[in-house]
Amino acid sequence: MSLNKKVAFYTLGCKVNQYETESIKKQFVDNGYNVVDFDDYADIYVVNSCTVTAMADKKTRNILRRTKKINKDSLLIVTGCYAQTNAKELEKINDIDYIVGNTDKGEIFNLISDTKKMYIKNIFDEKDYKEYSFTTFREMNRAYVKIQDGCDNFCSYCKIPFARGHKRSRQLESIIKEIKELAKEGFKEIILIGINLGSYGEDIGDIRIEDVIDEISKIDGIERIRLGSIYPDKITDRFINQLKTNNKLMPHLHISLQSGDDEILSLMKRKYDSKLVKNVLSKIKKEVKDIKFTGDVIVGFPHEKDKNFENTYNLIKDISFSDLHIFQYSDRENTLASTYQEKVSAETKKIRSKNLEKLAKEMYKKEREIYLNKELEVLVEEIKEGKSYGYSRNYLKVKIDEELEVNQIVKVKINNLTKGLLYSEYKKK
Repeated sequence: MSLNKKVAFYTLGCKVNQYETESIKKQFVDNGYNVVDFDDYADIYVVNSCTVTAMADKKTRNILRRTKKINKDSLLIVTGCYAQTNAKELEKINDIDYIVGNTDKGEIFNLISDTKKMYIKNIFDEKDYKEYSFTTFREMNRAYVKIQDGCDNFCSYCKIPFARGHKRSRQLESIIKEIKELAKEGFKEIILIGINLGSYGEDIGDIRIEDVIDEISKIDGIERIRLGSIYPDKITDRFINQLKTNNKLMPHLHISLQSGDDEILSLMKRKYDSKLVKNVLSKIKKEVKDIKFTGDVIVGFPHEKDKNFENTYNLIKDISFSDLHIFQYSDRENTLASTYQEKVSAETKKIRSKNLEKLAKEMYKKEREIYLNKELEVLVEEIKEGKSYGYSRNYLKVKIDEELEVNQIVKVKINNLTKGLLYSEYKKK
């Protein structure tokens, strides 16, 4: 056991990365380490990196360079997606003691006694889903459960398949075992996460994401099920029917959209067109009460002309999203899109991003105002200064003018929209 030893973690990127950090953290805690804040003095610093954008790469490098200034004698370990794809670049940073790719990420504690510095394997050799030691990655009072890794789409702009490998699905028995444990701990809301969540089961036989949802719904204590994100082409009629009929499956979807223009979608190597997006999301809106969509979109992709952008803008406006994550395109090394010649200028990307941000703010407000003087069911997740905060079934944040018990589900009447929050008074029945 390592008495009084301290370890600190810094996680960049997606919920999958954060889930995996919690598992690594548990290994250190089980071996006697105390976890401290990343800016505090520690014996070991672990940086779980991201490479989804050029900005994520830059942020990872900046974090790594500042770490030894806190304790020059510490061990610095970098893992994650940027470590997997850019190990040779990281090797040039002298302060780094260990570079560990995604294949060996779950074994970090066992590697720190080794003299070897770099642990990078061919991620495409990974054929099966690799289990992580059970832990809980929570956000407020929600628990995240990773059920899938990897992606075989190879979109033209994306490095992630080279960081995560081929799609790999977790066995249903393992998923259910973890969620039953979470239910015993008192968690009512579960968020399923993965790199390409909608592809769950395609690599392991006659099972799909809908089967996972059905089995989770049978677990006593679990009252809310959400998906981290989904591609439009992975939304099936069976899934739409679950949204309609399964009261535990929440009426909110985060859509990995990226573009609403057919030419750009084709250049991106996405597996759907704008017609599919319109048809599927319009069908859901028609059939599923109170459904809300949030989404991701890229502006300034190579070859994107004004008309292409207008098509994306209009599709998003027609569907209406309750929130939107907007990314300005940046080249990623070794991707097909980085070889495309007709780049969009930084100024044009900035203008298009601002136009879409303006639309996003308008939609954000509109999608919330319709609940004024109406009731919403809220899971209380946090208490601040005598007020309660939580999310509705369709993932709208609500502020309640009373200090309630955390983790209870209450019905409240919305009477205001202030600073982006739906506001309500709680009336005891």
